[in-house]
Amino acid sequence: MSNFRKLRRNQTQSWSLLIQAGLNITLPSPASICGLCILLLTELVIGRQAHAQTYPAKPIRFILSYPPGGSTDTLGRIVAKVVSDAEGVNVIADNRPGASGSIGTSLCAKSPPDGYTMCMVSPAQTIASRLSANAGYDSLKDLSQVTLVATVPMLLLVHPSLPVKNVGELIALAKRRPGALNYASSGGGASPHLAMELFKQQAGLDITLITYKGAGAQMVDQLAGRVELAFAPAVGVVPFVKEGRLRAIAVSTRDRFPILPDVPAINEAGLKGYDASSWQGVAMPAGVPREIVVRISTDIAKALHTPAMTNRILELGGVAVGNTPDDFSRYWMAESDKWFRVAKTANVTID
Repeated sequence: MSNFRKLRRNQTQSWSLLIQAGLNITLPSPASICGLCILLLTELVIGRQAHAQTYPAKPIRFILSYPPGGSTDTLGRIVAKVVSDAEGVNVIADNRPGASGSIGTSLCAKSPPDGYTMCMVSPAQTIASRLSANAGYDSLKDLSQVTLVATVPMLLLVHPSLPVKNVGELIALAKRRPGALNYASSGGGASPHLAMELFKQQAGLDITLITYKGAGAQMVDQLAGRVELAFAPAVGVVPFVKEGRLRAIAVSTRDRFPILPDVPAINEAGLKGYDASSWQGVAMPAGVPREIVVRISTDIAKALHTPAMTNRILELGGVAVGNTPDDFSRYWMAESDKWFRVAKTANVTID
């Protein structure tokens, strides 16, 4: 006997016992049961559609997981304005720095999946839980990727007092003085940190790490000459290079950066195949309705693809992207695998 027939027989026996007990109950027909199921399913679909149609009905919280002054904060506030203008609601930028972005990102991942919380993410967020059990979220499961906002070339910067003007001279100096040179990073596992570790691995160098709580604090000490070199996202530091306060000896991407066409790529300046682009994207908690994710992604991408916004981000030091959630998700996974390998080789932690 099929499971369905057994279920129907048990239901019939139960109704019969109730009727024998003197209760006036009408046995529902199979058609009425099916009708009730269809009604419930319809209510669920209509409710979901109504939520999407009325969204957004209140301000959206936009978590920026690094301190003010860095590329996350700069690009994040641009994106907040874009979404606010497109959706007609306030988008509140909320800086929640700490633990290389894990504090703010964990807060985002644990928020209700209703579309009213989103966050800026970078390469560090793709590997956080793979490097630490204390990240507070799963890098590969707890976020919905919305769109890649921009790739951000990093500049290999040295203080003018350091007697090197190109990658070859830096490598030669570091090999003559193993462990004597120091470099700055805005946080363990952050893009500048991983970029330098990749550089050290490929060149076979020993350079000492000095970690700062954010790009702003790092830049203060680098401008003062208290640290000798660092990778830094081009967003925000190009003016210092043009003013001569820092020397850019190379760019981290495979190709040169249009804003600084005379600065060679590391790939062409001594380390073949080197590529360490940083980037900034937008994510939401896992489980946000797909239609909302696509809607916000479309809002941002539409703005990023305009000549005015493309030029604005280029002038800041980034290359505007604006892709689909699926494209960003695939990019996220590839970046996670790449930087996890670099971090494991260098024994990088974010605790």
